[in-house]
Amino acid sequence: MLPVYEVVARDWTATDSAAPMVLLLPVLVPLLVAGAALAGWRRSLGWMAVGTSLVIGLGGVAAAVITSDGSTVTAGPLRADALTAVMLLIIGAVAVVATWAGIYHLDVHQRAERSTPPQVRIYGAGVPLFLAAAALAVLAGNLGLLWIAMVVMTVATALLIGSSRTRACWEAQWKYVVIVSIGLVLAGLGTVLVYVAAAHGSMFEHRSLDWASLSAHAAQLDPGVLRLATPLLLIGFGTAAGLVPLHSWLPDAHGQAPAPVAALMSGCQLPVAVYALLRWHRVVAAGLDTEFLRALLIAVALASLVFAVSMVIAQRDYLRLLAYSSMQYMALAVFGLAIGTPLAVAAALLHLLGHGLGKAVLFCGAGQLAGPGGSTEFDDLRGMLSRHPAAAGVSALTLAALLGFPPFSPFASMHTLLNAGMDSGLMAATAVVAAAVVVLFIAVAARVTPMFFGSAGQSAEPQPVVTRRAQSMPLVLGLVGLALLGVFSFPLHDLLMTAGTMVVKQ
Repeated sequence: MLPVYEVVARDWTATDSAAPMVLLLPVLVPLLVAGAALAGWRRSLGWMAVGTSLVIGLGGVAAAVITSDGSTVTAGPLRADALTAVMLLIIGAVAVVATWAGIYHLDVHQRAERSTPPQVRIYGAGVPLFLAAAALAVLAGNLGLLWIAMVVMTVATALLIGSSRTRACWEAQWKYVVIVSIGLVLAGLGTVLVYVAAAHGSMFEHRSLDWASLSAHAAQLDPGVLRLATPLLLIGFGTAAGLVPLHSWLPDAHGQAPAPVAALMSGCQLPVAVYALLRWHRVVAAGLDTEFLRALLIAVALASLVFAVSMVIAQRDYLRLLAYSSMQYMALAVFGLAIGTPLAVAAALLHLLGHGLGKAVLFCGAGQLAGPGGSTEFDDLRGMLSRHPAAAGVSALTLAALLGFPPFSPFASMHTLLNAGMDSGLMAATAVVAAAVVVLFIAVAARVTPMFFGSAGQSAEPQPVVTRRAQSMPLVLGLVGLALLGVFSFPLHDLLMTAGTMVVKQ
């Protein structure tokens, strides 16, 4: 029996075709930028990060063109299909907004010190490393490589959370490391069990973790081992997605991380973890009774959704409210996976894309709206439309979009999810989801209305108008993207349906 690392390594020699650049560039380009930052390059680090984001996004476009008909492109352990293309588009779109807004974050620290401060070096190397790991995770052709990529992404995220070098951010950093590491250990144990089940199922040992092989030979896998591995993988990857029971790192990490980093965590890291569950669903659906996995997914989704809504009601901090809202969105995506129809999964993927763009705008906008001393307490953020009209106006519209107002894409994806739930016979679970969405809408509206429309306090001196407009450009870009996705969904329709069919196909 081969160790997991040998399984991953030998896949490099098992190439079905020449390595297409569409698979290599989204990983290699960010790694080169991270290496340049570590080597001491400090000029144009912000724009280099934007460039890497564009490369990933364009890689997603190329993969979408190639795979929208259901085909697959492979290169060693890397592979791309319609689901991969959707995820690359999500990562690229979110990263463009976050890294563009992050240019201002870098400028603040570079102007504060003549020499390159540690924050700039950590951010300059950590963000490309994070993006490379995220791209590698969705391009991974086997479960072992995906797990390794998520470990690297966790390390990069931990460094970025602590880059502000304050006591509060270090506490959030260690909480994140401890809890997410526990989740990854559980996912790693589940991966080992999958390898054991595949080896006992007479599959080729060097292909035993390959997604295509697992799906094709799922009926040969030991069902008892699969039933044991599935909860471990669900809890393990669910931890990285901010789902119950190991979710408590989420509000602290998002509240203490620099604004662009929080945007990347919410818009990229959480969806990548959900992507791992989407991939595993295909295997379980082919090898086990789907009701087993559906029951687990519904339990986790509803528990996470109800918990997130209850915490939103009690929040007094804007960033923590956004973090629990992210938890709610991941729960809705998992609920779409539990429904188990191509339309529901396609709606969940559109939901992840809309959530990513929206949270990139909101977290980066929060960095501009912060009150005295960087406070994000609601009591310190009253009257934002009068003090910061550009950033506050875009943030208010984006919040409305994420709450489900038309014509933005979350309205279409949420409506489709609820309809799919009712059509599949999950009336009780769908009713709980609908009620939770309504309660969350009321709770968020009650919290943010005084923040935007209340009377302005005496704190926070206004910034120069030119600076505000420059900083608001990436926020406007993200908001326009949300609107375009809601109005013109046809460019992604076939790709999303192909990906949805791929996930639930038995």
